[in-house]
Amino acid sequence: MSDDDKTPVREVITDYAQAHFRYFRTADGTVYAQKNGHPVARPIRSQGTTGSHRQELMVGLFKDGRGVFNGTALKEALDLIEALALTEDVQPVHIRVAPGFDGATWLDLGRNDGQSVRIHPTGWNIAIPDPREVCWRRTQLTGELPLPAKDTDDKGIDLLLRLCNFASAETECLAIAWLIGCLGPSVPVPAPFLTGPQGAGKSTGGRMLVRIIEGMSGDLRRAPKDEENLIAAVAAGWVTALDNLSHMTPDLSDAMCCIVTGAENVKRALYTDGDVVRARYRRPMLLTGIDVGVIRPDLAERLLPLRLERPGVRRTEAELWAEYAEGLPVVLGSLLDLTVKVRAAEAETPTDLRMADFAHLCAQLDAATGLGALTAYRTSLDDLNDDVIEGDLLAQTVLRHADTLEVGAEQRMTSTEWLHHLSRFYSSDELRPLPKGWPTTGKVLSDRLKRLQPTLAARGVLIDSGRTSEGRYLEMTRLQAPPPHEEKRMF
Repeated sequence: MSDDDKTPVREVITDYAQAHFRYFRTADGTVYAQKNGHPVARPIRSQGTTGSHRQELMVGLFKDGRGVFNGTALKEALDLIEALALTEDVQPVHIRVAPGFDGATWLDLGRNDGQSVRIHPTGWNIAIPDPREVCWRRTQLTGELPLPAKDTDDKGIDLLLRLCNFASAETECLAIAWLIGCLGPSVPVPAPFLTGPQGAGKSTGGRMLVRIIEGMSGDLRRAPKDEENLIAAVAAGWVTALDNLSHMTPDLSDAMCCIVTGAENVKRALYTDGDVVRARYRRPMLLTGIDVGVIRPDLAERLLPLRLERPGVRRTEAELWAEYAEGLPVVLGSLLDLTVKVRAAEAETPTDLRMADFAHLCAQLDAATGLGALTAYRTSLDDLNDDVIEGDLLAQTVLRHADTLEVGAEQRMTSTEWLHHLSRFYSSDELRPLPKGWPTTGKVLSDRLKRLQPTLAARGVLIDSGRTSEGRYLEMTRLQAPPPHEEKRMF
């Protein structure tokens, strides 16, 4: 055979790849490869040491007797495949949880055979999703989940609550609501903050909650030192769990707010001058710690405090985790059963809470089970508001000044006038110096009060701003403080 009759190596590789894989692109232009009939997709430009499409293609060519090809031929073939895939329709890829057709939701079990859980309006079942409905993206953080058990009669929920040292029935109810929220791909959920005395099992309880969604390989990790590393960790998994927090910097607090409710990060692509890399993320988070100090108001609205207590009887780690691993299929099955019931329940959406989707989920949980999740959620937010006020001297001063006003009274001044007025009010009683961090200019005071608006409004003080012909102003109105929510025992 003459050289002209030989098929170029890159065409052999390209023909084989197109026959055995489906190639498509995502909205950001990344091209993925998906083996025919399998829901897991891999980026074709992945340089990872394990599980890359390049390795998958090389192994397939070798096992099917096509030969062993050098890097140059593979690169040329993948360049051509990538160019062809850019003309295909756009399809998203998902980590762990994904929306499906007809109102269904999919949960990736992380199995090699591609079996996943389909949660639909009338129940749930185990199946391999159609690649054109769901494309799973997996990373080193994607652990394997066991096949969930059927017909559990809520035994798994009872087992989970018995293993975790939750301090009250209200805390247990909120933990269950959060787990149900984690199975929703489009519902932002507040971040549970597991608190309690030393030895209460906060880290162990956090691991148990995370591993229901992420498998036995899921674990807690230390908070990254910078936002870029935090975003990289968040983008590679579904639930981000940070352990033993003792201090919350403003940057970390802002980053957590973005992670919970969703944001986008754009940075320059490596080895380029003009290209950029976009990373969209909205993930469930979980935090543990005894005390993180002062909590900023915007983060407080996105937290879900779960208090634990010290257990009366201690058990070994091996015994505890052996029981947990054995019961995980039943725990997951019970959670799926309850999720179906909750999603089918009808309930009104509370309109006075920041995390309205999670509040609606709590209302659905109450309608399906008769529990008091929504009341417990409101109470937890009141407690967090108290924590914000206790850690902010400016908020305390504003509330003390508001107590001197009559209900319905309004007081309007410029921000600079308010600064002088509140500073004098703070120091007049004991002639004490202004504390560190006190606003130094009217602009700083105005920004601080805007951040404190939800916290102060929950205590019956409304802060508003506006402009007249004379300039901008801040207005304080003393409202009737809302009555505390009645506590309700749920079990």
